[in-house]
Amino acid sequence: MPARPLVLRHLGGVLFGCFCLLTPHANAQEGPEKQKRPDAFRQLEELLPTPSATRTASGAPGHAYWQQKVDYTIQVELEEEHRQITGLEQIRYHNHSPDSLRYLWVQLDNNRMRPSSIGNRIAGAPDLSSGMSFKSLHRRLIRDSFDGGLHIGWVRHQGQELHTVVNDTMMRVDLPRPLPPGGQFEFEIQWSFQVNDSSQVGARTGAEFFPEDGNWIFEMAHWYPRLAVYDDVNGWQNKVFLGSGEFALEFGDFDVQITVPADHVVAATGVLQNPEEVLTKVQRNRLAKAMELGQDGPTMIITLEEAKANEASPADGVKTWHFQAQHVRDFAWASSRKFLWDCWGIFSGDPQTGEGHKVAAMSFWPKEAEPMWSKFSTHAVVHTLQVYSRYTFEFPYPTAISVNGPVGGMEYPMICFNGPRPEPDGTYSERTKYALIGVIIHEVGHNFFPMIVNSDERQWTWMDEGLNTFVQHLAEVEWDEHYKGWWGEPSQITSYMLSEEQVPIMTNSESLLSFGNNAYGKPMTALNILRETIMGRDLFDFAFAEYARRWKFKHPQPADFFRTMEDASAVDLDWFWRGWFYTTDHVDFELAQVDWYQLSTLDPDYENNILRERRDAQLESLQHERNTPLPKRVDAYPELKDFYDTYDPLTTTSQQQKEYLKLLESLDDWQREQLEAPWQFYILTINNLGGLVMPVLIDLEYEDGSHEMRRIPAEIWRKNSEQVKTLVLTERPVRKIRIDPRQETADCDISNNNWPPDIKPPTRFELFQQKKNAKTNPMQEANSQS
Repeated sequence: MPARPLVLRHLGGVLFGCFCLLTPHANAQEGPEKQKRPDAFRQLEELLPTPSATRTASGAPGHAYWQQKVDYTIQVELEEEHRQITGLEQIRYHNHSPDSLRYLWVQLDNNRMRPSSIGNRIAGAPDLSSGMSFKSLHRRLIRDSFDGGLHIGWVRHQGQELHTVVNDTMMRVDLPRPLPPGGQFEFEIQWSFQVNDSSQVGARTGAEFFPEDGNWIFEMAHWYPRLAVYDDVNGWQNKVFLGSGEFALEFGDFDVQITVPADHVVAATGVLQNPEEVLTKVQRNRLAKAMELGQDGPTMIITLEEAKANEASPADGVKTWHFQAQHVRDFAWASSRKFLWDCWGIFSGDPQTGEGHKVAAMSFWPKEAEPMWSKFSTHAVVHTLQVYSRYTFEFPYPTAISVNGPVGGMEYPMICFNGPRPEPDGTYSERTKYALIGVIIHEVGHNFFPMIVNSDERQWTWMDEGLNTFVQHLAEVEWDEHYKGWWGEPSQITSYMLSEEQVPIMTNSESLLSFGNNAYGKPMTALNILRETIMGRDLFDFAFAEYARRWKFKHPQPADFFRTMEDASAVDLDWFWRGWFYTTDHVDFELAQVDWYQLSTLDPDYENNILRERRDAQLESLQHERNTPLPKRVDAYPELKDFYDTYDPLTTTSQQQKEYLKLLESLDDWQREQLEAPWQFYILTINNLGGLVMPVLIDLEYEDGSHEMRRIPAEIWRKNSEQVKTLVLTERPVRKIRIDPRQETADCDISNNNWPPDIKPPTRFELFQQKKNAKTNPMQEANSQS
């Protein structure tokens, strides 16, 4: 017997009907109006670059992938009194590209600190409507006069001067003859500059003066001429350094000799080559002990008492510290006689097979950073390496260093600069504690992104800051249960996503608005939502690690990341990249309507009784109530009454009962079971007010207080990104329906996510005693002064 249609009883919501009258030939020429809704699931192929032999459609480096290599041999000297740096470098450039090069581009990023630099000249005006502090004016005047740029003495090849052209922070070096594919070119540069006093001219590099003891801490970054990147995407990445978009650099080997005052201690990228010449026997023994595996914590190499003695009596003469580093994209260093120093040797590799190497996790800091730094810094370094290695690849370098000084937070291969310190009395707030731990995790984490997964910071800040902030969050939640970070929960980014001062994440670094939210917070949140809500941890973690492994020691682009995440997970994420990275849409789902249906039993007695109860439960209108006592004509003239005066349409007739019994006899057993089932049908109408499509997360609260979560993938929006309807089928009535109750999707307005709508909790206010206005008039002021 064919199945019969089931009749549904409508219990809630609003039903709408409409009709229209059409003239026979109205709009005959126009035809039906086409839908104009945005296609949120339009594929990204039109936006992403065409795959090639160097970068494949899977997001992996292709069989023809290439990148350049640059090796540096540098001798540099720091003259402390006048903060002068003088250097000489020998550069060996390896042309691994298929192209012949007629010139090389060299970065002179310190030129950003020249008054005439483009970055200085395009700086916006301050808000003077509320005045300016003496300190701010002083710093601005110094910035407009201080020259911290690189002064190039000469550029030579085999003793012959090379023709150069300087354009702001870029210097073109014209070659005597084209450099063919596979060729090498060696040349030398001599330069000098004055290090900026960070209290007057802030930068990613600088020196900090301590007037109490007359000493300096120097943190040296972009301190030498560095080769720009030449790659298969941009050719030369020679955008000048304006101040926001950081660095794009080639990998290479460094051999660096740093000459400093004799009592200075130097921390640097790489491995110290001459410890016998610059360290005491006691310090060398302590280092050897610290590098023994199995230690419970760091070992002090220079103690607090030793650092105090060292800074109290400056020595004469100089020492040269010799460092070497392989396969790094940059080199940074710090120098001071104020440093305390600790070290903790850990293992990086596979503990099962023993394949791996030792890593010296170290911190350098002045006494002013105690007791926070001896307690937290090196622990944070080790914690970062351990957590990041689990989510990406084993840390490949031999050292990882955190230095306290004038720079608030900056990263370089194997070394980073971190600013937070306690109060002068040694106390610190909870905010300062987590600021220190967080910045160390963040800056040490940058060893992975972009020091190893070497993205183009000058163009795409989010590719290192956003990805690194995401893994930073994974490390922070493993620090302690109550860790308080800047970003993490999707709800922490909603106010920014509603703001007008924003541009898409896929915007050049120098054009970003709300730099921190755009480059750090929003991409970090996006990845967190991908991991927790859209892909799941297993799929996400594998794909993310695959991206890191594929592009370890290479130059990835955004498309390589997008494609790898999809390739390694079998999840189509084009809609996600388009919405989160290419638009400024936000998430705002509105649970606009809920229509509640139940199966009719078809029993006329049962169904009429339900309708009668609803009718009787309705409140009598005010007018009907007042009209009830009025005399009625039919009461005065009973002959006017007829059948309809006693007729109740909800009284079951014998004919209806017979038809019902006949129907039951015609049904199979499974059909009768369906009539008796307690199914509840809820049709949810959900509007997308923010434009950003996301999964629809539905929490059902039943009458007994229990909950059930239904997760509908984002693809529900694929045919209509503005409104969808979905059926929720349950076996018992629902008391409450909530969309995204745990705020997983960064929904910017959760007040419209509930059915029935929530009543907001009361806003509490305080009573206070009214105070008399103490303001004086001019006459009173004059009398008080006489």
